Amino acid sequence: MAGKVIYLDNSATTRLDEKVLEAMRPCYLDDYAVATSEFGYSQGLEAREILSEARDRIAGSLGAEADELIFTSGNTESSNLAIKGVARALGAKKGRHIIVSKIEDFPVLHSAKALEKEGFEVDYLDVDEMGFVNVAQLEALIRDDTILVSVQHANQEIGTVQDIAAIGTLCRQKNVLFHTDATHTFKRIPLDVRKIDVDLITISAHTIHGPKGIGGLFVRKGTPIVKIMDGGFQEFDLRAGIENIPGAVGFAKAVELINDDENQLLKEMRDRIISLVFEKIPIVTLNGDRDKRIPQNANITFHHVEGESITLHLDMYGIAVSTGSACFSRSLEASHVMMAIGGDHERAHGSIRFTFSRLNTMEEIGIVVDKLAKIVEDLRRISPLGKTGGE
Repeated sequence: MAGKVIYLDNSATTRLDEKVLEAMRPCYLDDYAVATSEFGYSQGLEAREILSEARDRIAGSLGAEADELIFTSGNTESSNLAIKGVARALGAKKGRHIIVSKIEDFPVLHSAKALEKEGFEVDYLDVDEMGFVNVAQLEALIRDDTILVSVQHANQEIGTVQDIAAIGTLCRQKNVLFHTDATHTFKRIPLDVRKIDVDLITISAHTIHGPKGIGGLFVRKGTPIVKIMDGGFQEFDLRAGIENIPGAVGFAKAVELINDDENQLLKEMRDRIISLVFEKIPIVTLNGDRDKRIPQNANITFHHVEGESITLHLDMYGIAVSTGSACFSRSLEASHVMMAIGGDHERAHGSIRFTFSRLNTMEEIGIVVDKLAKIVEDLRRISPLGKTGGE
């Protein structure tokens, strides 16, 4: 494709920062030994030290101890380990009841569904029109045999940020473990395990300009959990397999590079695109809460238009966004998140998610909205959906 691409799908993944790549390079060419070598030669000991330093830096950013961070292959494995690992550790001891929200990302939802096939009982928490879980409903659902609650820190589609401090306090009072998926909030919103009653946290590198294939699971000391993948004794005997040292080093560097100024820039770009869209394009709806949302996310429904059509037309201009349209997934169902917040298929299929990174600019926002306004106008003119009138 000729010209510069305006990439606004940064919640799917981000471009690797060149400084991250530089930090990783020696681990491929020089410090490539196995960190858990049983033979104790110097290269292996050096690799172990490099891995330990990376673990220290990432764990420290959460307020955690180094031995509370388990390296994984990414957020999918982290959430699988958290949910299945706790369930299998406590299923025969305390109970087989789990609670998750209806708008969790697929690693959590599909792990819960898999456990149902193993005989566990799962309750799915409702959310309101902004995507917030009902804490009173959660309290009512907790039973003596409840072993785990999993509620994401922020939603992957609409960006709504949950009150995980309140949820964590409730779970601690009820003696129930609490897991949160912080894939989209890690380093974007303050998260300190010394201040919040959370037992397990999913994090990942690829959403913060780090490498793909590396993530982490915070496991608070004393949390009952067993590994779900058979093999060696790596990662405190919770995650078998040779450690991804280059990935860990890159993850740590990515954590180091993010600062408050960057997050403020993301928030300003988010607010700018919302303001411009509502100023220039009629019949639109902002999905998720206006204020309690992650700084990098704006999700907007353009009524009477298919999201896939908008996406394809924007792509012709070199603009990359994502949509809730089922046509872009293997499923024929509309976004489970949009449906859970009370949307219908038309609203779900007309939604576009814009997510930003430090590589985007305010100038790009203006270009995107100008193109978007013309595209939506043209599509509504020919779409049968628009014949029904206003919202």
